Amino acid sequence: MFENLSDRLEKSFKILKGQGMITEINVAETLKDIRRALLDADVNFRIAKKFTDDVKEKALGQQVLTAVKPGQLMVKIVKDELTSLMGGKFEDVNLTGNPTVILMSGLQGSGKTTFSGKLANLLKSKKGRHPLLVAGDVYRPAAIDQLKVLGEQINVPVYTEEGNMDPVKIAKAAIKEAKNKGYDVVIVDTAGRLAVDEQMMNEIAAIKKAVDPEEILFVVDSMTGQDAVNTAKEFNDRLDFDGVVLTKLDGDTRGGAALSIRSVVEKPIKFVGTGEKVDAIDVFHPDRMADRILGMGDIVSLVEKAQEQFDAEEAKKLQNKLAKNTFNFNDFLKQINQIKKMGNLKDVMSMIPGMGKAMKNMDLDDDAFKSIEAIIFSMTNEERENPSLINGSRRKRIADGSGSNIQEVNRLLKQFTETRKMMKMVSQGKNMQRVMSGMQRGGRRF
Repeated sequence: MFENLSDRLEKSFKILKGQGMITEINVAETLKDIRRALLDADVNFRIAKKFTDDVKEKALGQQVLTAVKPGQLMVKIVKDELTSLMGGKFEDVNLTGNPTVILMSGLQGSGKTTFSGKLANLLKSKKGRHPLLVAGDVYRPAAIDQLKVLGEQINVPVYTEEGNMDPVKIAKAAIKEAKNKGYDVVIVDTAGRLAVDEQMMNEIAAIKKAVDPEEILFVVDSMTGQDAVNTAKEFNDRLDFDGVVLTKLDGDTRGGAALSIRSVVEKPIKFVGTGEKVDAIDVFHPDRMADRILGMGDIVSLVEKAQEQFDAEEAKKLQNKLAKNTFNFNDFLKQINQIKKMGNLKDVMSMIPGMGKAMKNMDLDDDAFKSIEAIIFSMTNEERENPSLINGSRRKRIADGSGSNIQEVNRLLKQFTETRKMMKMVSQGKNMQRVMSGMQRGGRRF
């Protein structure tokens, strides 16, 4: 996401490279490029113009310190303005009710039903809540079935009423059910249309009046660009919702909705969807997103994702193995599984400063480790424990068993040796630059 915008902004900052000071002329040239980059990312024209006007005012109003180059100062100012444009600070979902009622809104196809399941999973796994999902889209049987499937996946109950076509009565009955059975969060999925119409708006307004939700979330497909912003305004005018959810940010989106929507509706972006899986949901932090847009990575989010998968006992065992140089393929498999649990591999790697650009043309997806795992699973346990046993004949057997060839097996063995060396370096506090360089070289192999 935002790859094209990131590239364009980086080129814009190069205009100031080698300049001794910020002047009205070189700032104007840089901001002209930045404005074009924002417009190409489908940011509203008025918002793009105001953004660059604000950046210009701040840039010309500052003296450049001798230790700070003009280009560096401009990056800092643009980063601050991007953060402000997207809301300034993180705003959490309101969970004060008993039970808390969260009402989902948005057009058909925006991802409301999928996100309802993702939100229930997040509240259950990370906040210790006991959610109840409510199938309030009575017009589309597939939506009810989809919510039931999601509920089964995350072990969260789904409230439905077969034959009842009144979503207001269903929502009220679901809240009563939650109170009786001890569910502390009620997430109400609602019907959408292909376009905003009066019937849909009247219906969701009636649900809002009947259940008095603590939180109304507007779910929007970020790939629809400015249409997303316009739809958000119409919904907000009628519902006065509390926050925005941007879905499909992992797709081929230019990012205009994320950059424009806060300015138009003056409501915070609270969550983003980054994939199809139930755990592909991120809390939105404007400052971290600004860092990622500018290619600075997002170390804080990366650490948080890693900590969610962190096992202190396993980490201690791994540290001992690295110290004794006995790290083996069984340990390698465990590390792969931990990385996979952190989410989309390319997205995770882009959080490392400087790695986003390096990963740009690499084909990394959820299946990136399949060939590696197939080769390792074709080894005997003895070979996994002691890779030095793998000679020529064993390599041929492993290649045949995994559906690969000897060259691929050799490449993995070499990669494993390099990984073991790098991990040992990290455990001993060696130069991180060399480690990252090794990761980039190794990453191109698979």
